[in-house]
Amino acid sequence: MREKIQIHTKDFQVKQGRKVNLKKYLTCVKPFYQSKEQCKQILEKHVEELSKMQNVLYADNRYALLLIFQSMDAGGKDGAIKHVMSGVNPQGCQVFSFKHPSAEELDHDFLWRTTRNLPERGKIGIFNRSYYEEVLVVRVHPGILKGEQIPQELVNVSAIWKQRYRSINDFEKHMYLNGTRIIKFFLHLSKEEQRQRLLKRIDDPLKNWKISLDDIKERKFWKDYMKAYEACLSATSHAYSPWYVVPADDKDNARLIISQVIVDTLKSLKLSYPRTDATHAQELQKMRKVLS
Repeated sequence: MREKIQIHTKDFQVKQGRKVNLKKYLTCVKPFYQSKEQCKQILEKHVEELSKMQNVLYADNRYALLLIFQSMDAGGKDGAIKHVMSGVNPQGCQVFSFKHPSAEELDHDFLWRTTRNLPERGKIGIFNRSYYEEVLVVRVHPGILKGEQIPQELVNVSAIWKQRYRSINDFEKHMYLNGTRIIKFFLHLSKEEQRQRLLKRIDDPLKNWKISLDDIKERKFWKDYMKAYEACLSATSHAYSPWYVVPADDKDNARLIISQVIVDTLKSLKLSYPRTDATHAQELQKMRKVLS
């Protein structure tokens, strides 16, 4: 008899106020499955639950759900989104990928380009990268700030990151108070696993398009990125918008953790289909007569 697998998602959640040291967070943990077939079955169960709860989320129409995925290159964001959300109705879910900002986006504040793509009530929004790039990539490469057209007197490199953390925290608290639940995933990948995945992209002609010389150059800044992630996770994980550090060296295991977090979050909302009141019940009977 197979052992029943339980995924305790709280084990991966960054507690509010905790100073994060990523060296203490594993990039690979004991699998939550005993075989590939069992892994497939668990994920299918999660996907089925997500599909059902998405329908109720839409009908309930009180909450929206925003999922944010961040990682180093080749961290597995695309695959996680594809597999975990495979059973979700496309009409109730939108995915946005944020890369280099356009000229129009640079003419607005750093939250603007993502804010206009937030999910409506009843829907799920997914950000593949997000406004967090502004305290990650931009922190590692502060020269980018020059292209953001911010008045020079406001660009204090020693203070700007704390200012942006505050803007992010205020924004996410505002969204929470208006019914949007935000879950943030950092797919924690080891440098060696990233190297192996990048090599596979070079060796596989069908994946050549997924890699560029810039991806290789960015590996030189690995330590800087880890420091930026540590500061970011420490400053912006709250009960109302938690970060989850997901061990990402095992893609299958990472997908099980992510899907369990989403299922648990939706269950916590106590969603339900709207009840039929007396007036609507009478209308339904009139409809029946017309259709009979």
